[in-house]
Amino acid sequence: MRRLAFFLAVLMPGMGWAWEEPQRGTDTRSALMDALRPHAEWMLGKPVEFVVHSLRRSGDVGFASVRAQRPGGGMIEIARTPGAKRGQLDAEFMDGSSLQALYRKSGKTWVAVHWAIGATDVWYADPAFCPEYQAVIPEVCGG
Repeated sequence: MRRLAFFLAVLMPGMGWAWEEPQRGTDTRSALMDALRPHAEWMLGKPVEFVVHSLRRSGDVGFASVRAQRPGGGMIEIARTPGAKRGQLDAEFMDGSSLQALYRKSGKTWVAVHWAIGATDVWYADPAFCPEYQAVIPEVCGG
């Protein structure tokens, strides 16, 4: 049920949620992607670009659901990534190069405080995240 609510929220952003989607070309969108990039590059190798599935901001918190790829649309082979070589990623137990992140703005800087690569569950549905992030993930926080 939570996944259905998530997909409806992604497909129907005008439903009156408290968040907004930073548009392409805006400083906020660039800052959110740049905050996630070092994590992705550390695990997946350089360079990466993101295909955005969902990007939300409300005040000083944000949420992203993206897929990392190589520039120009090249697929990332998880088994050949630095994270796999360090034993931190296993392609057999991952949803590819998908990433999700919960952000907090610190001063003028966005920080990817909580993030996951290849998650096969909705890890951010943990009730512990709801007091701080409910505005950007209402479908999993009962809001």
